[in-house]
Amino acid sequence: MKEVRYYGRTFTAAELEFIRKIVADRERHPHRLTTSRAVCEQLGWLRPDGRLKDMSARVALLRMHRDGLIVLPAPRNENRNGRCRPALTAASDPGPAVEGTPRDLNSLRLRPVETRRDSSLWNEVVERYHYLGYVPLPGAQLRYLVEGADQL
Repeated sequence: MKEVRYYGRTFTAAELEFIRKIVADRERHPHRLTTSRAVCEQLGWLRPDGRLKDMSARVALLRMHRDGLIVLPAPRNENRNGRCRPALTAASDPGPAVEGTPRDLNSLRLRPVETRRDSSLWNEVVERYHYLGYVPLPGAQLRYLVEGADQL
C-alpha cells in the first residue's frame, strides 16, 4: 500500500506503520482518545492555531479501522447520537399563558446557551415543544433561551 487519504490528510505507508505502532502500545494509549492525541502529536497534525486536530484524527482513525488498516481499542462508551431523547422535567413544564401587546413583551430577552445545564434545558424544551422533537444538531450552532423578567 502506498498512501491513503482521510479527512484532508494523506498518510504515507511509513505513517500508517507508525500509527499501527501507536495503536498497538495499549499501555501508553489504552483508548481511542489517547491514541488520536498521540497520532496528532507525533505526526504534527495541527490546526492553524496550533492545537491538535484531534477530532479529525479520531474520525480518520475510525475510518482506517473500518477499512481494515488498523485495529483500534474497543470504544469505552456507546455512541448514542440520535438515540437518546432528553428526559422531560418540571423545568420545561408549560407556564402561564403569555398575553398582551408586543409592548408588554419588552421584558423578554434572549440568553445564549453557554453551560451544560442550559444545553440540557434547551434540548428538553425542543423535545417537548418542537414539532419534530429533539435530534442532535450537526456542527457548531448558536442556541438561545428566551427568558421573561421574572426569570432574570
